Amino acid sequence: MKKENWTCLTEIVLLGFSDFQSIRELLFCLVLIFYLMSLMGNSLILILIIFSPTLHTPMYFFLWNLSFLEIGYTSSISPKMLVNLLSDNQNISFWGCEFQMCFFILFGITECCLLCVMAYDRYVAICKPLQYPCIMNLRECAKLAAASWVIGVSVGLGQSISIFTLPFCGSNRISHFFCDLMPVLRLASTNTYKNEAAIATVTVLFILVPLLLILFSYILIISTILTMPLAKNRRKAFSICSSHLTMVCIFYGTCIVTYIRPNSEYTMDSSRFLALLYTVVTPSLNPIIYSLRNKEIKAAFMKSVTRKQLFFTE
Repeated sequence: MKKENWTCLTEIVLLGFSDFQSIRELLFCLVLIFYLMSLMGNSLILILIIFSPTLHTPMYFFLWNLSFLEIGYTSSISPKMLVNLLSDNQNISFWGCEFQMCFFILFGITECCLLCVMAYDRYVAICKPLQYPCIMNLRECAKLAAASWVIGVSVGLGQSISIFTLPFCGSNRISHFFCDLMPVLRLASTNTYKNEAAIATVTVLFILVPLLLILFSYILIISTILTMPLAKNRRKAFSICSSHLTMVCIFYGTCIVTYIRPNSEYTMDSSRFLALLYTVVTPSLNPIIYSLRNKEIKAAFMKSVTRKQLFFTE
């Protein structure tokens, strides 16, 4: 069969929340609120880090990348979801579905790798403080961030291309609000064993392995903190790590429950609920988690507000 004759579908129907007609307006409002919170909060962090010299450190360089990822991550899903919640037309073009899946995987895998890099940064800062300036210099930080992005782009392109070159000539309806891997893969008119094996491999390499590295880093970090003689230093060290550890728990918790489980336990209803958490709610929590417990970000924000007040009074 020639490749150009493989794809019979031109559109995919995202049934999404069609079975929740009575609360579609409420869902629209909630999704819109969280989406705007994510855009405004993460954009604020991006601006503060760029224009505040005190935040030009490795930790905030990685946080800048994380905030950028969160904006892209939620923007690949939320706008189409908002349109579908208000419209009776739930369709997305076949190629639009491929692009959505590609960017969803790209941003998700990059975030997994970046959270691992941030754990390594915290490990060096606490366990090897004297060597920190040499190990985490600007060049090395750029390499680590770039490696995360390269992995994300490679996996995103590879997975989306491998799935959307399959023949799709049957049903075009999925009970989801975006083009997630397994719901789309179930529409394929052929055996998808190789694709499922590839997804499992990616899950192990770029979700489980980074998580294990993060856990190992925090075992070393906690053991080092507990040996610190001063309680003040221990509290400061725990405070530095708490924001990142919170993000890891939220992000990886939903990822593991969603993607690392037997197919027999896979249900569309549970997947939709979890997908709402990691595509809409989690990205909006990043600015809150990192700003409420971070004195440097709050100080940079207050300083920028003061500068604006002085500018307008002049």
